[in-house]
Amino acid sequence: MSKKGFTLLEVLIALVIFSVGVLGIATMRIISTRGNCFGHYLTEASYTAQDRLEFLDALPYDSPQLQPRDYDDANINIAGIVFSRRYRVVDDPNTGRRITYTVSWNDGVNRSVVFSTIRSE
Repeated sequence: MSKKGFTLLEVLIALVIFSVGVLGIATMRIISTRGNCFGHYLTEASYTAQDRLEFLDALPYDSPQLQPRDYDDANINIAGIVFSRRYRVVDDPNTGRRITYTVSWNDGVNRSVVFSTIRSE
């Protein structure tokens, strides 16, 4: 007598194997989404820092915004994340003024990007 079909045990084993595969895919999706969000925030911070640094670099050398000290630029909110913007101007007698621009944010972890340039007279 030939019986065709699957036993209950075979079906349960197949479901366990299928479940492990689906859980692996779900975990990869979560990690991918986090990576995409981080990439988006990093791109926004880099763009902001580069844009502001180019603006400062184009100002006249004796501009009030380029006097040696620490500056607090206005915070901006992008997609629910607050980006804190600051820059520092330091006199260097050999090269001119060093401008360092920092954009910081917290997406569960404190992160920041720093761009720097040297401005000569």
